[in-house]
Amino acid sequence: MALQSRGALLSSFEGTFGVSESLLGLVAPAGTVGFVVAILAVGMLAGRLDVRHVLVFGAVAMAISLFAISVAPAYSLFLFALLVQGSAAGVFRAMDRPLLSHLYPDRRGRIFVLYALAWAVGAVVGPVLASAVLLVADWRAVYVILAVSIVPVVVLVLSLEVPSWNEQPLERDAIGPLLSSSGVRTTLLALALAGGIEGTVFTWLPYYAGTFLDRTTANLALSAFLLAYIPGRYAYAKLVDSISYLRLSLVTTGLSIPAFAIALGWPSVGMLVAVFCAGAFISSLFPLLSAYGVDIVPEYSGPMSALTTGATYAGTAFVPVVVGIAAELTSIRIAMWIPIGLTVVLFGLIWSMPARAEVSEAGTA
Repeated sequence: MALQSRGALLSSFEGTFGVSESLLGLVAPAGTVGFVVAILAVGMLAGRLDVRHVLVFGAVAMAISLFAISVAPAYSLFLFALLVQGSAAGVFRAMDRPLLSHLYPDRRGRIFVLYALAWAVGAVVGPVLASAVLLVADWRAVYVILAVSIVPVVVLVLSLEVPSWNEQPLERDAIGPLLSSSGVRTTLLALALAGGIEGTVFTWLPYYAGTFLDRTTANLALSAFLLAYIPGRYAYAKLVDSISYLRLSLVTTGLSIPAFAIALGWPSVGMLVAVFCAGAFISSLFPLLSAYGVDIVPEYSGPMSALTTGATYAGTAFVPVVVGIAAELTSIRIAMWIPIGLTVVLFGLIWSMPARAEVSEAGTA
C-alpha cells in the first residue's frame, strides 16, 4: 500500500516541503530504484541466505523507514527515507515469493496469482486509505499507520517455523548459461512488455482520459483498471490449476487487445467499462509468466523471481517515457496506441513460447 498511496499524497508533499513539480517527480524513482536494486541483489543470493533472517530484516527495515518518512523534516531526508523503504521492500520481496515457490511447487501458478491478488488489493486500498486519512489528519499519519501495520508481519515471521528449502546457491559460472537460455530470455522479454503496458496505463491513462472527461471522472479510469485486478486474479487463481500458464496468458492477452482498442476508440464515460475489462485481462500476465519462468529453473527460484520482477519494472519505467515523447511529438491520443501495439507483439511472443520450457535448457539442471 505504501507504493500505491503516493499518488494520492503528492499534493500534500508539495504543500509540506514547498518543492517544484520537477523535484516532486523524484518521489517515484526514489522508492523504485531502491526496490529494484535490492530485489536483484538479494534475489541472486537467495540460495546463500537464511530466509527467516532476511524476511525479518526486511520487515523491520520497512517499519523503521516508513516511520522515518512520517517525521522527515526536509525533502532531501524524505527522499532518502523513501529510498530506504523501497530497498527494504525489495529485500523482503526477494525472499517471500521464492519461499512460496518451494513450499507449493505443484501449485506454483495458483500461489503466484494469489500473491499478485494481495498486491491488487493493496493497490486499490492504498489510495483510499490515504484519502480517508487526509480527511482527518496530516499525510504523515498515513505512514505511521503503514509502519504500525508491518509489526504483525514481523511477529508472524518470527513465530512461524520456516521449513527447509531446496534453493540452490547460484554459482558465478551458472549465471551465463541461465541468462543465455532462450526460455529465460523470452520470459523476461514478455514480462518487460507486460510491465511496459501496465506502466503506460498507470502513468498516462488518467491524463489521456482527461482530454475528453472531467478530471474526477478521468481519475476513475485508473481506479477501474486497478479494481479489475481483484476479480481478474481471483478468477485466474481458480483457472490456473486446469489451464496451462501460457494458454491462459495467450487468451487473456488476445482479449485485452480489443478491450484496449475499444477504450481508446470510445472517447466518453463508456470507456470505463472497456478499461475495466482490459485490467481484468492484463492482470493475469505478471503472475502467470513469472510462474512459467520459475518453472524453468525451480532450484533457482530466488534469482529467477528477482529477474522477472526486474524485467517487469524495467518495462514499467521505460515505456511510459517513450509514450511521453511520442505524445509530445504527436498527441496523447496517438501515443496511447503504443501499448496496444506492444500487446499485439506480446501475443505473438507468447504464441511462440513452448507450453513447458525445458529445465535443462538453462544449463543448470
